[in-house]
Amino acid sequence: MIPQARIHVRLTDLDILGHVNNAIYLTYFEIARMHYFSALVGDHWNWMEEGVVLLKNEVEYLKPIVLNDVPYVKVYLIHIGTKSFTLGYEITVSDQLVTKGSSVLVGFNSKTKSTIEIPEKMKDAIQKIA
Repeated sequence: MIPQARIHVRLTDLDILGHVNNAIYLTYFEIARMHYFSALVGDHWNWMEEGVVLLKNEVEYLKPIVLNDVPYVKVYLIHIGTKSFTLGYEITVSDQLVTKGSSVLVGFNSKTKSTIEIPEKMKDAIQKIA
């Protein structure tokens, strides 16, 4: 099992109301994705030829995150197809759910600028996300 991604809230993450700006949550999702991908396929994966591009994000803000909070992001698989997959996210602070979300990602070769089928090694690894 992959440990949840720990997020360090930065002062620059905050808006004028003193809580994390809504756009920053997408960065938290990205940090968590890379944390999980690193654990699943390793740090030497060829992202240029066997990468992914983001197609869609959704975020549901349940409670604000503030400067001294210690958020953790759980990533889980919602759906996997031939060329795309959907990941879900749950952000918790002190074991309390504060944000939910999801991302649709598409297999992509940056060199040829074309969609690809999700590589088997990545597909097998993604399916292990609980």
